[in-house]
Amino acid sequence: MYRAPRLSSADGAVVEFGLVRNALLARLWAGQIARDEVCDAHPELLRAARHIGRATGERCPVCHEVDLVEVTYVFGPRLPAGGACPTTRAELARLERRDEPVQCYAVEVCVACAFHHLARRWPAGGRARRSVRGRA
Repeated sequence: MYRAPRLSSADGAVVEFGLVRNALLARLWAGQIARDEVCDAHPELLRAARHIGRATGERCPVCHEVDLVEVTYVFGPRLPAGGACPTTRAELARLERRDEPVQCYAVEVCVACAFHHLARRWPAGGRARRSVRGRA
């Protein structure tokens, strides 16, 4: 199933991991890997998903119990070691406009069965401030 990329103010290329996700789920459904190999989200990721995750409107492809939520992380200079986790689109846009380059990751998570998968990755920031030169 094709899903259009979510809107972002990123200037760089957005890498979608939908094909990797589909291949992983096909291996799960074929019995090549166990459910606990794909439903092993870290407790901190599950906590972020419960409290600040954004609904995707898509049912979990593993347990079919609840809708997946998406959690975004931003890593870069002068951000916490665990990355920043923006809670609003405005906060994400602010982080994407930083002078220093940042790397953004969107992870889809099921809070019922702990399925998780990297959905998208994109670079942002890194724009040098332009000085306005006056006429001499």
